[in-house]
Amino acid sequence: MESEKVASELKGNTLRVYWYVMNAKEQTVGVREVQRALNFSSPTLALYHLDKLKDLGLVSKDTGEYRLIKEVKVDVLKQFLRLGRVFVPRFALYAALFTVLFVYYVLIIPDLNLFTFFGIIFGGLGSAIFWFETWKAWKQQP
Repeated sequence: MESEKVASELKGNTLRVYWYVMNAKEQTVGVREVQRALNFSSPTLALYHLDKLKDLGLVSKDTGEYRLIKEVKVDVLKQFLRLGRVFVPRFALYAALFTVLFVYYVLIIPDLNLFTFFGIIFGGLGSAIFWFETWKAWKQQP
């Protein structure tokens, strides 16, 4: 029930603010910092979304600064993996692996015959599809 509420509330600008808090270089973010970073018209709008995240139990407020306390994977966030402080589209890992295997296969081909030809076609297509999906996921990030 609680995860459904978070999923229904974590959309639009609230999702953008949550993404910003998750990616913040510092452990905490302030209202004005969020307003400037996301080009909100006023600090009140940033405060509204930060308080909404606080009510959902995703951030805490300490002396005017907000800190991430809980990570959730909803909607667009399901397509990303956290590697340290960086979020990477899930398909990027598959694309990199598939591309390395494809390049290795092309480099070790002893002679070109029907089987190696199909291997090149399917390997190249698979790699291209994974990179396209990575690009699409990257464009959908909040």
